[in-house]
Amino acid sequence: MEIQVFGVRGLPLIRQGDDLPGMICELVAFEDGDILTVASSVYSKAKGLTRDLESIVPGADAVRIAGKTGEDPRFVQAVLDSSAAILLEDPFILSELPFGHIGVRAGVDHSNIEDGRVILLPPDPMAAAAEIRDAIDRISGRDVRVIITDTCGRAFRRGQTGIAIGWAGMTAIYDYRGDTDLFGHVLTITEEAVVDEIAAFANFVMGESHEGVPAVVFRNCHTWKGHDAVYFTPEEDIIRAALLKEHKKD
Repeated sequence: MEIQVFGVRGLPLIRQGDDLPGMICELVAFEDGDILTVASSVYSKAKGLTRDLESIVPGADAVRIAGKTGEDPRFVQAVLDSSAAILLEDPFILSELPFGHIGVRAGVDHSNIEDGRVILLPPDPMAAAAEIRDAIDRISGRDVRVIITDTCGRAFRRGQTGIAIGWAGMTAIYDYRGDTDLFGHVLTITEEAVVDEIAAFANFVMGESHEGVPAVVFRNCHTWKGHDAVYFTPEEDIIRAALLKEHKKD
């Protein structure tokens, strides 16, 4: 493959009510099979998925956790409100979201937004990706695959990377099981998280500070077969089990 990757430049600061797919289509001549990656933050801004800290009244749990993490109790309350379960309270909040993602502070972010406000993750990123895909098809007539990205840390390693939290038009996992390697060995466990690999490179193109590139296009990526079971079930997830076991001890 010879893959082309280019950032969507020229988008203004996104505000609530903006037609994000339409604005992107004005800047990109899509081709069938393109993969569009969109930062969750700009999707959330367009949909008004933000909160003013002044409007948040922290509860007792938020005040208690904020005392351990040193964060604004109102911010902590926003994290708790977005979480389905808290797996770790300190030194940072690690929480599970209703759609299955586990991340630091439930993905609630106060960067790239005005002071005193926070951005929330889309409550249903899969539906968000499908919505953008359908809109691009309607506007441009092109069959474009879509990934909604977020930035996330990694266990055992320093630094953040982009991950996929929603996708449409493709499966999350490239399932190699049953294929053979160069020596004819049958692969039995290889499942490649392609949407996360694409999201990670998209994040590199987007940048993390003032670059102003919230969307990236990948061209000439082949298709793949696989499935969408990207999240471990609670029974499979040994890290989650260990965290909950330690939490019960405390």
